[in-house]
Amino acid sequence: MNDLVNPGAGARRELIAFRIGDQEFCVDIMSVREIRGWTPATPLPRTPSFVKGVINLRGAVLPIIDLGARLGLTTSEPTARHVIMVVKVGERTMGLLVDAVSDIINLTDDAVQPTPDVACDTVRTFVKGLFAIDGRMISLISLDNVLPELEAEAA
Repeated sequence: MNDLVNPGAGARRELIAFRIGDQEFCVDIMSVREIRGWTPATPLPRTPSFVKGVINLRGAVLPIIDLGARLGLTTSEPTARHVIMVVKVGERTMGLLVDAVSDIINLTDDAVQPTPDVACDTVRTFVKGLFAIDGRMISLISLDNVLPELEAEAA
């Protein structure tokens, strides 16, 4: 999963597309464990602003990351319309707060274009590629850096 852009030319990939504001993003479907409605999170002291808090997920403490805030986008207070995508990244499980899940997309790896050079390093930390489908431009997100090691310990 580290090299999402071109692990094998022509390899097929299934992605889950979701919205944050007016922008569309997607992640590898194999990372997503479940999609659930918004549940108010219990805030934790001294956590980064993008960590909404934690929820109890069947007896396990699950950190909730406001993905819009983590990506530097404008965020809003979560409502009943928001969803939490429970994802597994390496050994860590976390919930990603997004506006809505919109689609399951099948595409080949050669349809994914690299992140443009005009993007800053922060963008390249999260966005591993872009592709156009049905007139929409969708950013492919790498989850590896959403919850960095030091911040993972705080959460």
